[in-house]
Parts: sequence; structure tokens; C-alpha cells
Amino acid sequence: MLKAGVSTACLYPMPTEEALYDLALGGVQHVEIFINTHSELRRSFIMSLAEIMRRFDVTCRSLHPFTCEMEPMLLFSAYERRMQDVLDYYRHYFAAMQALGAEIFVLHGNKVPAHADNISLYLERFSRLAALGKEFGVTVAQENVARCTSRSLEFLKTMKQQLGRDAHFVLDLKQAVRSQENPMAILKALGESVVHVHISDHGAFGDCLPVGSGSFPVKRFLQTLSELSPHCSVILELYRSGFKNTADLVQNYQVLNRMIQSLDGDRSN
Repeated sequence: MLKAGVSTACLYPMPTEEALYDLALGGVQHVEIFINTHSELRRSFIMSLAEIMRRFDVTCRSLHPFTCEMEPMLLFSAYERRMQDVLDYYRHYFAAMQALGAEIFVLHGNKVPAHADNISLYLERFSRLAALGKEFGVTVAQENVARCTSRSLEFLKTMKQQLGRDAHFVLDLKQAVRSQENPMAILKALGESVVHVHISDHGAFGDCLPVGSGSFPVKRFLQTLSELSPHCSVILELYRSGFKNTADLVQNYQVLNRMIQSLDGDRSN
């Protein structure tokens, strides 16, 4: 069954541990953790996050790296030694994920257009990172991001076709809208390869709204997701301007949770 959650990134620039604590205190039971700087990968810090999760019975599905803006240089340049060094660095992320029980590593990827001459390089670098992730029990998943190569559904379909079972995706609804792509079309095209979702609503008042505040058919999207990829976490990811306080964020998480729970009732009728 789908599982509702909230990203600690929603509360940025609140320190990561405080964001996690506030969400847990508010009753959020499932999270994505956004690591904001290198010191937050130290084992002592990660174990402090794990202790907060244990205390409040919170689970973590995914980790988002602060190095996402540097991925074009770190992972996709022509300088091979840098690629090898960054693979060694990403072991810190994957070890942290093991300690947190997180399974999905969110990748933004490169920023150049998806021309034929760079697709093979992209897939080769993605595959190397994904292979390293597997050693830690981690799934590296490509997110669709409006400013990145992954903005294009055609590119994502090429990844799925060429990588087969090694192709995994994070579907971000607001980024799809900003890329002028239809989130439902992306979901249907990628199907079971969508392993994680960043959800928000959109409509006349913006492209990143609390769930239920826009015109997107969220319930229908969740129903389709539950049919195509039923084990996804559906993580609420809103920008700080989209809500007033943590209580607002928790309330929207509860709205999303009720929507997901109602899917079983709809199927039984």
C-alpha cells in the first residue's frame, strides 16, 4: 500500500534534526530526510536522527543529497578521476541510509540537453552509481527536474528502455508541471519503475500548492499509482512559502494520508 510522508526539506532552513523532530512531534510517521551539508553525514549526527525516529516510531524511506546541484560536475564530467572520487564520497550517503533504514536515493543528474551523444555517458554514470547503491541495499532513483536533463519524459523513457530493471524514478509533480509535462502521463509511461513520489497540488494559484488546494486530480493520481506501483512512498514536498507553519504542514500530511487510506475503501466497494 502507498505510504504518506513529509520531506524535512519543507522546513528549510530549519536545521535537519529540528525539522525531523518537529514533524515527528506533530505526528508525521514517515519522512524523507534532506541532508544539507557534509557534517550531517557524520555517524554521530546520523545516529541522533535515528534516535529521534526510534523515539517517535518514525520511518524514513528516502534521502536527498545536498550535492544535487553539483551532480553535473561530480558525476557527468569528462574527468574520470573525479567520478571515481565522488563514488567514494557517496558511500557516506549510502552508509547513512543504512543507519536510517532509507531505501531510495534521490538523484537530480545532469543539466545538459539530452542529445544522442551524451545519453550513453549519462546511462553509464547512472549505472555505476546505481551499482554502488546496490552494495548498500540502496536504490538510486532518477528524479524528473525542470532544470535538468531529466525534465523530458522522452529522456526518462529512454532510460527505462535501455536500463530495464535498473531504471528507477522519483516522480515530482511540481517539477513535471514546470517542465510542461503531464504528471499522469509520466506515471503511466514509467509505470512500476516509479518507486517514489514527491507530491504537491497545482492550479491557478501556483505550481506547488498543498494537496487539495489546486485543481490536479490528486485522488485519481493516487489510485493510478496504487495500481501501477503500490509500494511507493508519497512524500509531501512543499516550498516554505506554501504553508504558514509546521502545524499547517502536518495537517496537509493528514489530508494526504486520509486520501491514501480511502483508496482501500474505494476498491472494496
